[in-house]
This record gives sequence, C-alpha cells and structure tokens, in this order.
Amino acid sequence: MSTLRFLGATDTVTGSRYLVESEGQRVLIDCGLFQGFKQLRERNWARFPVDPASIDAVVVTHAHLDHTGYLPALVRDGFRGRIHATHGTTDLSQLVLADSGRLQEEQASYADRHHTSRHSTPKPLYTEDDARAALGRFTSHPFDEDLELGALRVRFLPAGHILGAAQVQVQAEGTVVHFTGDLGRVDDQLMKPPRPFEGADVLVSESTYGDRLHPSDDPESALGDVIRRVCRRGGVVVIPSFAIGRAEALLLHLSRLRASDRIPDVPIYLNSPMAVDASEIYERYPEEHRLTSREFEAMYRVATLVRSVDESKLLNLRGGPAVIISASGMLEGGRVLHHVAAYGDDPRNAIVLTGFQAGGTRGAALLRGERSLRIYGRDIPIRAEVHSLEMLSAHADAAQLVAWMGNAPRPPRAVFLTHGEPTAADSLRVRIRRSLGWTARVPTFGERDSIGTERSAAPNVQPAHAAHRGSASRA
Repeated sequence: MSTLRFLGATDTVTGSRYLVESEGQRVLIDCGLFQGFKQLRERNWARFPVDPASIDAVVVTHAHLDHTGYLPALVRDGFRGRIHATHGTTDLSQLVLADSGRLQEEQASYADRHHTSRHSTPKPLYTEDDARAALGRFTSHPFDEDLELGALRVRFLPAGHILGAAQVQVQAEGTVVHFTGDLGRVDDQLMKPPRPFEGADVLVSESTYGDRLHPSDDPESALGDVIRRVCRRGGVVVIPSFAIGRAEALLLHLSRLRASDRIPDVPIYLNSPMAVDASEIYERYPEEHRLTSREFEAMYRVATLVRSVDESKLLNLRGGPAVIISASGMLEGGRVLHHVAAYGDDPRNAIVLTGFQAGGTRGAALLRGERSLRIYGRDIPIRAEVHSLEMLSAHADAAQLVAWMGNAPRPPRAVFLTHGEPTAADSLRVRIRRSLGWTARVPTFGERDSIGTERSAAPNVQPAHAAHRGSASRA
C-alpha cells in the first residue's frame, strides 16, 4: 500500500516536505526550511522524522528556500540519493543554497561576536560546505519527461511562479498523486501561466492565498505613486524582495515606469548578488517567461547592481532620493535588514513589502502595524511609511486556484490543502466545496494517509520528532 506523509507545510506556508512510500521506496517531495514563528523555526533543528539514509530520492518543485533549504542538513545527516529537479531549478539552487549556507554562518558569527543569542556558542543550521555537498547530488531534468524512481514514476509540469518551478506528478501502484508546488498566476507579468490541471487521484495543493483575491490595482501605478511621493521629499524607498523571481518582476516594472517618465530619474540599486546572478539564469530559459531580450537589457540598465559588502554599506550613508531593492522579501535576513535599520526611523522614507509575509516574520509584523523591529539585537523604530503591494505576488489567489482545479475531467478521490496559514487553507477548503462540490481536507503535521485505490478511513497522525541537534544561531 502506498502512503503519503505530511512532514511540513501543514500549518504554515513554509517547510514544504512530503514523503511518498511505495513498494519499499521512499521519495521525499521538497525539503524546505520552516520560517516565521519561533515554534516553526525550531522544527529545522529537530531530528528529521525519518532516517535521511532511508530516503531513496528527493524531488524538488522549485528553488525557493521553503522548498529546498533543508537539503544541506539532510545530506549532511546521511541522505545519499539523488536530488531531482528541472534544469531551471537546478541552476537557481546553485545560488540559493550556497547563499543560504553562507548566510547561516554569517548570522551565527554575528550572534557570537555581539552576544545577541541566548546560546553560548551559536552555530549555523548548516554551512556553505554542507550546501555545496547537497548541490553535488542534484540531477536536472526537462519538463514533460517521465523519471523512473524504483516503483514510482515522476513527471515535472510547468507551474509558472518562478523560473524552473514545477508541478510534480507521481504515479505509485496505479495511483496518480499531483503536487502543485507553488502555483503561479495566469496574469503574471514575468512568468508564463501554469499548466492546466489534467486531473489526478490525489491532489496536494498549495493554499498560500486561499483566503484572498489579489487586488486588481495596477502594480506599476501603485509602485510609481510611492516612489514619486517619497523621492519628491528626498526620501529612500526600501523594497525587501525575494531574490529569485520578485527582484526580476520589480526591475521589469521599474524599467517600464522609467521609460514612460512615470518616476523621477533617481538612483535605483539592486543590492542582492544572488538576484544579479539569477538574471543570467533567466536569460537561459526564454521559453519559460514572457520577457524579450530587449526587456532584459532595459531591466538591468535601470538599476545599479551592487555586489560587494562595502558598496552595500555605502548605500546606508548616501541618503535619498533613491530606491533600494534588497533581499530578503520577508525581512528575515540579508542586506535589507541593514537598510531598514538605516532608513526605517525616518518618516521621509518608505518600506514597500511586495509579497506574502509569513506569520512570525518581521515583514508580517510590519504588515499588522508594528512600528518597532528587533534587528541584530537592537530595537529599530519604524517611522517610515509602510506599504504592501500584494498585487505583485507570484502565487495564484483563491479564485485562480479553484479555476485551475476546475479543469480536471473528474474530481480527485482526495484533495489535501497545504502550504498555507490555517485560515487560508480552511477558507480554500470551503471555496472548493462551494464552487466545485469537492471534499478537501487540511492535513496535520506528521499525518500519514493511504493513497492507494482504497484510502484509509482515517488519517494516521503521528507526533513530530522534538529532539534537538544542538545549540545554534536560532534566537
């Protein structure tokens, strides 16, 4: 009997991890980091629920850290199989995972030097060397070709969202299980739309925006309004951005605004070495996105690309008017924290959030009205304007998810809603029932379900492991 076990992304948007077991094979779909609330981040330090050495293969939907970020720890702790992903995801993961390991080390070192951790000797969750060891286990594949993994057959289907992002279809003992990964939007300005849903026996769908619809406002107009207003008074617009996908979308909008004289000719900085490197990867895969080579050139002419640490530090001294785009998108780390610390307490400036802010992150705190952020052991007052441009999200919203599901020729036997906050996941469950007449369910952390022809009547919920590996740089 084949089974599906939910090892993450069940009560949160982050930590995507699903274990499929069939005929003695164990395949992990995604291996992401938990982010946000402390009790979620603590799961990154718990012993993995199954022995990593017992997992035969990992299949990755896309390169964002909440889907790939635990891979270095999994390999370090004994996983010896291959990590399978699309060509685009493999290329982007080279940037994302190496950067994550480096950042983990830098944060642990900073906490140790400045005594900002409750641990006497803060340690990283994993190192850059661990990340590079994991990258050595990647095998890349095209879309729409079958991959045989023992008793399982796997296929990658385009998901939109970011470069290389895939829906993953798994066939096990005659049952088809379909994982959406992060599903993109049909109206995305950067990426092409996701492949329509052709049906499955079991559907595991994301629900990030399951309780809302994207605003219909034009993102360029909204972004232009903020930049014009702030720059007129000599302020700095700080834009926390996900380095993969969101940074490219922002540059596209800014280049169009500049070309049409809808924003002033002020300096625009892209302060994210990863985002700079990712641009070269996007150019390799023109079939996945909507951009022409001319638009690429315009995007990267509009901004000064910042790589070195010294250049990054100088941005905090130059003042406005200026626009600074920097990672991370939820203010959980990276250079953007230094920019927020430098410019956040001045009411002439603005902070513009451009995507989903997971609960427990600094971005979510700003979104709900908090006006003080704890950054590197200091409380930073936030007097700058705070804006959220949700229309820039690269996730399908509730209506788009249901419309995508409605392409299926018949209802799946089972629908599981994951990768969403509890309210979002349950709201999507209700919308699916009312719009499609399907029964959907929100699984619990650690739950195991039969995915064979005869599904078990009740889930086998197993407690998550709570044993910790050591004292590290978690705050």
